[in-house]
Amino acid sequence: MEGVPHPIPRTVEEVFTDFKGRRAGLIKALTTDVEKFYQQCDPEKENLCLYGFPNETWEVNLPVEEVPPELPEPALGINFARDGMQEKDWLSLVAVHSDSWLLAVAFYFGARFGFGKNERKRLFQMINDLPTIFELVTGSAKQSKDQPAAHNNGSKCKSSGKSHQSESQAKGMKMSAPPKEEDESGEEEEEDDEQGATCGACGDNYGTDEFWICCDMCERWFHGKCVKITPAKAEHIKQYKCPSCSNKRVRV
Repeated sequence: MEGVPHPIPRTVEEVFTDFKGRRAGLIKALTTDVEKFYQQCDPEKENLCLYGFPNETWEVNLPVEEVPPELPEPALGINFARDGMQEKDWLSLVAVHSDSWLLAVAFYFGARFGFGKNERKRLFQMINDLPTIFELVTGSAKQSKDQPAAHNNGSKCKSSGKSHQSESQAKGMKMSAPPKEEDESGEEEEEDDEQGATCGACGDNYGTDEFWICCDMCERWFHGKCVKITPAKAEHIKQYKCPSCSNKRVRV
C-alpha cells in the first residue's frame, strides 16, 4: 500500500470524494494504464489485489497482513484468472469486483461514523449517478437507463435460468440452466442473444435442450455434461469453479 496516509472521510460529501478518487484510480488501471496493469498481474505470483486510492492512483499488491484489515479488502487473486480467459472478459471481471469493493469501502465509512438512513440514502444516490467501472470498461455506460441491467453482460443473461433479476442477484443464479420454456411473447430477442453463447470446454453453441453452468471465477459458460455437473448437483454448489480455474487455485 502507499506510504502516505490519506485523511479519513467522516461526512457524506467526504466519503463521496474518497469514492470518486479511488474510482478514478481504478478506471486508470483498467483503461489508460491497462498494459501496465496487465503486466503486473502475473498468474505465477501470489494472490494479488487491485487497490484504488483517494488521490486517483492505483496499485497491484498483496493483501494487507493485519487481521481484520483497516478497510474492506478488494477481490483476492485477480491475477490467477488472467491467462485463462480473453483479456476483455478478464478486465470486465476485475471491473465488477472493483465496483463491489468501492461500495464496500464507502459504506464501511458510513457505518463507522454512524450515518443515518437519510445519509446512507444520499450517499448511494450520489454514487449511483456515476457510471460503474464495469460500464466504462465494457462501453455500456451510454445504454438507456430503461434497459434491464442483465442485458449489459452478454452471456450472463443467457443463462439467468429461472427469472431475470438485478445484476447482483444474477451472480448468485449463474448455475441455472439457460432459459427454456417461457411465454413466446417477448422471447425472440433473448433467443437471438442465446445463439451467440459457446461452451468454454467444447466450443459448441448454446442449445435450448441442454443444461449450462457458469464459472464464478472466469464467468465462462459450460455444458453441464462437459464439466460433469448435473442440474441436481448444481443446486448444492454455492460457488462453481471450472476445471481451469480450479487448477490455478491449487498453485496458491
